[in-house]
Amino acid sequence: MDPHAETAPSQWVERWASAIRPGGEVLDVASGSGRHARFLARLGFEVTGVDRDASLFRTRPKEIEWVEADIEAGPWPFAGRRFDGIVVTNYLHRPLLPTLVASLEPGGVLIYETFAQGNERFGKPSNPAFLLAPGELLEAVRGRLRVVAYEDRVVEHPRPAAIQRLCARLS
Repeated sequence: MDPHAETAPSQWVERWASAIRPGGEVLDVASGSGRHARFLARLGFEVTGVDRDASLFRTRPKEIEWVEADIEAGPWPFAGRRFDGIVVTNYLHRPLLPTLVASLEPGGVLIYETFAQGNERFGKPSNPAFLLAPGELLEAVRGRLRVVAYEDRVVEHPRPAAIQRLCARLS
């Protein structure tokens, strides 16, 4: 099962979306088909979704700004722009982590959830390049953001997986 094909938002994103300034600007990174962008737009946020493959945006609601960009190989398409919230799920490109933190408005919230070491026993991803080391998300924000919540665990839903989850705020 492809984790990007799920239509329901992540329970972690659902839980922490209320930490973002009401009506604020939110960036959905590597948004795929836009499940989180759509969820956040329904909550009243001004949402931008970015992905390198625009064909994944099958239907494009007018209230969501869609940006097609290769954020791994190309320039950061949001240079100088700041967001009240940034959401990342099922995606890891380590060099991007400092850029994400720098793209938060004061008081802005980073909600991050992706696969961790140990996930190889459940299937893909199994490549260590795409699996967080223990505490890696915490280290990525240490001294820059205030951690509101963090988990490093195995989940059963929507499928068994080893994951790390973080919700952190720029003070």
